[in-house]
Amino acid sequence: MSPVVYSFLAGLIAMGFAVAGLFFLSFWRRSRDSLFATFAAAFWLMALNQALVALLGVPREEQSWIFLLRLAAFVLIIIAILRKNMGPAGR
Repeated sequence: MSPVVYSFLAGLIAMGFAVAGLFFLSFWRRSRDSLFATFAAAFWLMALNQALVALLGVPREEQSWIFLLRLAAFVLIIIAILRKNMGPAGR
């Protein structure tokens, strides 16, 4: 795959993550449920991760510090789900 196509696809994926974050932010505005705010932050971290991979030209993402952004996003999602499911029943 040519570098131009790779950069285009990486930008497309980053934009998709950012748009998903905006959708979760709009859900949070309506419900004020912290689950949606956390999901929005996680998707923006994944968008930043993908954008940095494309802009910096990292050949192996899993061996660079940028991978920590993706790890933080998934940890945020796991914590948000656990908080939602283990919280008080009266919420």
